[in-house]
Amino acid sequence: MSFDDRRASYMNAQRPRVVSSRTGDAEKAALRGGASPSQSEGMDRLRGSTSSQKTKLSREQNPVSEKRTERTTATTTRDKIQVRTRNPVKESTNAGNRGDWEKPKPKRTAANDASSPNFRRREKEPPEAPWMPQVSLMPHSTAPLASRVSVPPLASTAPQFLQPEPLRDLSLDEQEAAILEDLLYVFMGFEGQYVQYHASFDPTVEKDRLTGPIFQLAPGLDPTLRDLTLSMLKMATHYSAMEAFVEVQSRAEFGAVSHALCAAIRKLLKDYLILVAQLENQLLNNPNFTLHVLHLHTMPTSQCLAQLYSLGQELLRRNGLLDQDLDESIDDFDDVENILEQLKEGGDLVPGAMSSKKICKGGNVLRLLTERLTSFSGDPTAKALLQTLLREASRPYMAMLNEWLHHGGIKDPHAEFLVKEQKWIKREKLEEDYTDEYWDKRYTIREQEVPPQLDSVKEKVLLAGKYLNVVRECGGVDVSGTVKDVPKTLDDPRFLENVNAAYTYANASLLNLLLTKNSLTTRFRSLKHYFFLDRSDFFSYFLELSASELRKPAKNVNEGKLQSLLDLVLRQPGSIAAQDPFKEDVKVRMNKIGLTKWLMQVVSVSGIDQDKPEAALERYQAPAAQSTEDEKDILGFDALELDYSVPFPLSLVISRKTVLRYQLVFRHLLSLRHLEGLLATSWLDHSKVVSWRHKSSDRRLEMWKRRAWNLRAKMLVFVQHLLYFCTAEVIEPNWQNLMDRVNGTDADGSEVTVNGTKQANRTVDELMQDHVDFLDTCLKECMLTQAKLLKIHSKLMTCCTMFASWTASSLARTLASADPDLSSGGKESAPEVKGYDPTRISKLEDTLKRYEDHFNRHLRILMDSLNYFAATESVVLLKLAHSLSSIGKED
Repeated sequence: MSFDDRRASYMNAQRPRVVSSRTGDAEKAALRGGASPSQSEGMDRLRGSTSSQKTKLSREQNPVSEKRTERTTATTTRDKIQVRTRNPVKESTNAGNRGDWEKPKPKRTAANDASSPNFRRREKEPPEAPWMPQVSLMPHSTAPLASRVSVPPLASTAPQFLQPEPLRDLSLDEQEAAILEDLLYVFMGFEGQYVQYHASFDPTVEKDRLTGPIFQLAPGLDPTLRDLTLSMLKMATHYSAMEAFVEVQSRAEFGAVSHALCAAIRKLLKDYLILVAQLENQLLNNPNFTLHVLHLHTMPTSQCLAQLYSLGQELLRRNGLLDQDLDESIDDFDDVENILEQLKEGGDLVPGAMSSKKICKGGNVLRLLTERLTSFSGDPTAKALLQTLLREASRPYMAMLNEWLHHGGIKDPHAEFLVKEQKWIKREKLEEDYTDEYWDKRYTIREQEVPPQLDSVKEKVLLAGKYLNVVRECGGVDVSGTVKDVPKTLDDPRFLENVNAAYTYANASLLNLLLTKNSLTTRFRSLKHYFFLDRSDFFSYFLELSASELRKPAKNVNEGKLQSLLDLVLRQPGSIAAQDPFKEDVKVRMNKIGLTKWLMQVVSVSGIDQDKPEAALERYQAPAAQSTEDEKDILGFDALELDYSVPFPLSLVISRKTVLRYQLVFRHLLSLRHLEGLLATSWLDHSKVVSWRHKSSDRRLEMWKRRAWNLRAKMLVFVQHLLYFCTAEVIEPNWQNLMDRVNGTDADGSEVTVNGTKQANRTVDELMQDHVDFLDTCLKECMLTQAKLLKIHSKLMTCCTMFASWTASSLARTLASADPDLSSGGKESAPEVKGYDPTRISKLEDTLKRYEDHFNRHLRILMDSLNYFAATESVVLLKLAHSLSSIGKED
């Protein structure tokens, strides 16, 4: 039963007048059977036939006659009971706690009535020391409605002459009357004459007030009345504790959700005070109102307050305001580390973020309410109460959620929303950050503070706001308008529908922004031209122009000269790059470490060969910054790489870590192209140089030439097979799959269109992941992510490079000196050859034998490894193994 229902049942048709329990002595005496004429008149007025007469009763309309000449025994005893001088400080404090903040009116009681016997008796007693309690204002609190008046003095500190008559000296009816009046004060958190705080309770200690006061009864009370009174004192304890709970939890550091919860509890406590006023009216006007009737009337309210008290105590324990667990105190060090990291990065400090202890706020409060609602779902009263609290407490949280879902903004001054924003991470960091901190770390989920209602859609909530943030920063769509007709509470049936609709809209907006306004597919094609050497006539021309510079050690290469040559080539009319609108974004840079060495470091440190290349590639800058002794002489061809700058928001998809993957594939393809050029140049020399073209009379020398030509041809075929495999068998098929997914082609080949515009039937995050997966697949199938394949490939490439350099440099003079025809001085003799040296042929055969053995042995190892990894990881490697098998069969 709600408070309104109880109020209606008490008053039937009229709202009662709140009458102070400290006045109306004559009325109370009349209810107990007083015999004086003035009391009889008061009873007649109280028992009028119309309800209008009841509501017009007041202290002024029902005064107690000051000329009483005789009183009955019951009235005299009651006057003795009600000799009570209240401290004005306590009265003002009580009024403040009741919420009206009005100065209490002076009351005429038996204590200050000159006609009362008690007053005359006190006049004859010797004067005692005056009792002068003081009141003071408390310091300001961040809780705006918290009481600022100091607590009243304890009843135990009052002087002796203010103490009431012992209960043992009163009759049973008088005891009940005294306890009834005391209980009305105790229900509001004040001490009575016979019901006072336990000695262990200190109202100045916050923990005691949050736990609630323990009340004790004066001795001498009848056992029956005592049991009834003790059963009702728990409600008073719970009310006092909840008043303190509302004041404490309304502080700023506990967040808007706790503030809303406290506001809902404050409304319930206000209804509770209305009930107390109605009970007081019953005590004054109903002669049949007994302690048992009071107990019956307070039972439903007592159950509600007990439920509130249990909830409040649990929340206070989680906030560490009561008994704190050891585990929570240990976990606090994690928050300190996060705060230090945030300070180091220059992050913003929000209220609550600097606290070294964990605070239960925001989503955790909603989770606690939801868990209790599930536990007490079988109790209709508790269920209705908890549903009301959850509905009211979720309003500020839902306001933050709607702001995030529909505008991409976070209005979270107390750091209690499920999405955490790192404001110190700016989008400018995308230009040099290889870990994509802007996208991955600027907005994250507070995993421990997600309400149960959002557990299943928390990723959608995060992505919806992230997408709208990008759209808003790029001006792609107006998200500043107010969204109407959105759910305001968690119990709204449209709650999940709202999340899904916002996510769908944000995803479609960002996808349309990337694919249409920012031409994402055109960017992808541009990257393919430059990094995958697709239709790379311009790049072949660039290598020819810069060959003299790239033959130098990497540390001596002039990057400015290379950049000028690249710009010249990219603007060459007729080339594919001349029509590229993004050619200005391509830059030349020199890496100080070789590709194979760097990849081997990554594999050994991060385990790139365990299907986690992205984790290893993000360590790019650490090994790249090193310059070891054995890498000082790396040539420009081995150090050359391209860089590509991408504007926001395309930098979310084409991020630094994806550009890094493009660079790795580019350096691999460039090394194959460069080696192919060396071997082709060697073949040209063999076709033009006399010592190679001349058919010598020495059959042994001719056999050596044939073996050298055969080995050179095998090496050239090996390099061409590798280059063809990487481009035609790996990059091109995976590229087509990526383009199909980007352009919105379904698995059955049909296209998805929205308003006539082709759209990808997927999310932006899936698109980003598809791009990274495409590059990781290319790296893996190009044999750049396996340590064993890297080592074998490196040895074969080194062997081919050394052989091409050996045969194209000074080998012509060596052959001439080993040829008797060219060194004999005849017509066909070479002028630069001084004489015939028969020992040269043996040295040439030994050197060529070492090259043949090294190449053939490692080629067989490579083929065995390809067969193994084709069976365990990627079947596409079988194609390369099959094409290389023709080379291995030749003698």
